[in-house]
Amino acid sequence: MKKKINTSFFLIAALAILLTLSLATGVFYGRFREQVVSDLKTYAHVVSRLYEQAPENPEGQDGIRVTVVAADGTVLYDTNGEAAEMENHRERPEIAAAFETGEGEAVRKSETMAKNTFYYALRMKDGSVIRVAREARSVWSILGNAVPFILLIAAGLMALCGLLGRLLTASIVTPIQEMAKHMNEPQDVETYRELQPFMETIRKQHEDILKSARMRQEFTANVSHELKTPLTSISGYAELMENGMVEHADVARFAGEIHRNANRLLTLINDTIRLSELDSIEETGRRDEIPFEKVDLYQLAAAGGTALQINAEKQKVSLSVEGSSCWVKGCRSMLEEVLYNLCDNAIRYNNPGGHVWVTVRPEGGKVILSVRDDGIGIPKEHQGRIFERFYRVDKSRSKVTGGTGLGLAIVKHIVTQHQGELSVESEPGKGTEIRIVFPAFRENIS
Repeated sequence: MKKKINTSFFLIAALAILLTLSLATGVFYGRFREQVVSDLKTYAHVVSRLYEQAPENPEGQDGIRVTVVAADGTVLYDTNGEAAEMENHRERPEIAAAFETGEGEAVRKSETMAKNTFYYALRMKDGSVIRVAREARSVWSILGNAVPFILLIAAGLMALCGLLGRLLTASIVTPIQEMAKHMNEPQDVETYRELQPFMETIRKQHEDILKSARMRQEFTANVSHELKTPLTSISGYAELMENGMVEHADVARFAGEIHRNANRLLTLINDTIRLSELDSIEETGRRDEIPFEKVDLYQLAAAGGTALQINAEKQKVSLSVEGSSCWVKGCRSMLEEVLYNLCDNAIRYNNPGGHVWVTVRPEGGKVILSVRDDGIGIPKEHQGRIFERFYRVDKSRSKVTGGTGLGLAIVKHIVTQHQGELSVESEPGKGTEIRIVFPAFRENIS
């Protein structure tokens, strides 16, 4: 990272120097050219006045060449050569312009590009033209002589930029390095204001990773413990039966215990796999893969209630479904899981002669699903944790009734995938109500 930042600073400095040099050279040479032409104009006007007052061949001074051209283009006089031997100058740009407008100027470059010749021509009263010229160094010649100084200055600037780049890079990178060293206490790292959002994001991600790791560790430990209990029971009963240590009259009871624990084990494995699938969908963001469709939640609840009537009758609990058709956008199988788990819990943790009410109703552009019972209820200190994996309020009752401790965790995951809101109201001895608020269906699904 440091190398990349230093390289960037170096390239920026080099580009800035090059652009500054080009701009400065262009401005300087433009001003230099204006000054040369201005001097030539002044000299031409002075020479023309003297020539008109006393017609005689003017002399050039300070390297200035003077040429007098007749109206037909014939050279009458030139300070640098024999006029009679010179070709007609009528078509020279500066002289043609002087004949036409009264004055003209031009710059002609030498073949070597080392010098330029500046011309200025002025028409006199008698119709002839007097032209003055002067050689001056070209921009390339000026640059060529200045190259050693330019390279020296550029090297100094590059060295300065390199030093500043290292200092600036250190000021940028050091807080990040310190944060990496103290990832568990990022709040103790001093940094600049612009890096705070970045550090806050890193801190949250680190906390999420640690939390996820702890949850996975706890989940693995809980799964191992939960699997161990029914497996130990199955193994114990089977061993007793294998060694002939069970009376014939008790064989059916032992076989029933093995069957019950096997079912519990199978349910636990299925719930664990399902929860793992939901975790994968949430972590990888594959919500688009869920087959969403238009679902009548009331019709789904009514069908689920019918399917659970037998379980309710076994527990001597009455189950009723109330409400009206309400449409939501969701996955039918997932919503069936939600209804089954909520109703199964309401039946499981109820008292003989108790009731379970399932209600589906619209409310302010939302769809409310309520599962309420008049069962044993949940103490207030436990209500915030009932959706945690393997969390049980009454562990002894959960094992007797066959609960895995994963049903409500699955419900929470599914509700999250459906962008729903989950809430619990409960009072020990009076019952529990779990409410889910779903967004109402709003778009057409073909």
